[in-house]
Amino acid sequence: MQASQRLMDKVEQYYSPYYVFNNSNDTSSSGTQFSFQSQNEQFFTLDSLPAAGYVIYDSPPAVSVSSNWSPFSPQYSQSTISDQHHSSDNTYGSPLSGCSGVDGVLSEMASKLLGPESDIDDSSSCSFNDVASEPSSLTKWNRVLEIASSLDVKELLLACAEAVSDAYFPAAEVLMNVLEQKVSVSGEPMQRLSAYMLEGIRARLFSSGSIIYKKLKCKEPTNSELLSYMQVLYHICPYYKFAYTSANVVIDEVMTNENRIHIIDFQIAQGSQWMFLIQSLARRPGGPPSVRITGVDDSQSAHARGGGLQLVGERLAKVAESCRVPFEFNAAAISGSEVELENLYIRHGEALAVNFPYILHHMPDESVSTVNHRDRLLRLVKSLSPKIVTLVEQESNTNTAAFVPRFRETLDYYTAMFESIDAGRPRDDKQRISAEEHCVARDVVNIIACEGADRVERHELFGKWSMRLKMAGFTPCSLSPSVGEAINDMLKDYSSNYRIAESKGALYLGWKNRALATTSAWR
Repeated sequence: MQASQRLMDKVEQYYSPYYVFNNSNDTSSSGTQFSFQSQNEQFFTLDSLPAAGYVIYDSPPAVSVSSNWSPFSPQYSQSTISDQHHSSDNTYGSPLSGCSGVDGVLSEMASKLLGPESDIDDSSSCSFNDVASEPSSLTKWNRVLEIASSLDVKELLLACAEAVSDAYFPAAEVLMNVLEQKVSVSGEPMQRLSAYMLEGIRARLFSSGSIIYKKLKCKEPTNSELLSYMQVLYHICPYYKFAYTSANVVIDEVMTNENRIHIIDFQIAQGSQWMFLIQSLARRPGGPPSVRITGVDDSQSAHARGGGLQLVGERLAKVAESCRVPFEFNAAAISGSEVELENLYIRHGEALAVNFPYILHHMPDESVSTVNHRDRLLRLVKSLSPKIVTLVEQESNTNTAAFVPRFRETLDYYTAMFESIDAGRPRDDKQRISAEEHCVARDVVNIIACEGADRVERHELFGKWSMRLKMAGFTPCSLSPSVGEAINDMLKDYSSNYRIAESKGALYLGWKNRALATTSAWR
């Protein structure tokens, strides 16, 4: 049982203290109770969740937040890791929550390697390196390679990640060759995701991060092609609409009595979000306010547009004119991390709203640069005294995590996302395949293959975003029931496996029991 003790020591090093919640109907249980809902159920607020639903680690240079709970996961009571009880529908386990989900695959691999006589406790097996405790690394990987052909794609991916982490490249190369025969960009969701994760592993081994995107087996799409792929994703899954709808409802409500409104959008993209808000403001009793929008650009959106921000301004101006809304557009054709005060065109007497839609995770933080643009930008925005700030981010923990935990989290998160995309179009739909390849796979590859400044996909959990915003001087704003109602109405057009739940001021969007995105408001 020495191996088991070593595993528990390692687990406690990373995962204690922690919160676990029990799926129990016993009202006398000490566990904190909460619920989730599908889109056709009544919206409600999860007021009973604990204030500290995340864990802080003392590992410099950045504070890490554990993803060991989700408002969509089965409810747990506080206990030790070995006492966790997992619901049968807990499809997506967090890599930082004991041994659920993808981590359980490693226990199965250990069983195949060591046989049923092994004295290792499966309930505490969290690393292939530990469960396959052998006289030497060479012996261990020789045994892995012996059974490689019998492993499924998830097991192969995890074994390959461990081999790369161990710098045992001969084993990684063999495992990648086996994987190549089992993945397909037109197969089941796991096969498709595995194809792109395999590309990420290859790119990590054979390329520098600066040329990482060129490692994908595809040519750069034209601007019209990329725009069409973005539109496919916009229509077949609700992640963009979740961001746009929630922010619009919040801003519309907060600005009810304002006659001059200035909106700063740190990822203006095509500007589609503001068409709907302009139309809503046009219906205001007593006449619409004047609206000024400052749009910050990004290179991918500029490529998809086939031109600069003036195209966005012209498009929005036409909508505003048709609605008789006084309108002005300012272009800030720079990346978010380069924004300074003079780029934001602040005017006295305007009520300011700032929108961060899936963009702050691209800002390098203290773990990448001493400049720490992520927190610098938040402090800059706070200095402007905005009336409201809306933040939408992916609920994933990949920013400062080491390679193997980051790999597991990516596998877990994007498994849910690829399943959700799969529900929107037939499996052999060529547009969906291209949309995944050019708009989602690039993110997956970047997370797996790149380090340092080259890794631009650096997601954090809402708990960590909350800490950053509070340290910058912001206070959270409760979301009104109208936000949940609007999201529920939007989700009627999608699979019933999409769910929403509210916790501590943030509204979560999930697929089945995996939270994928959050929206929140601050001032």
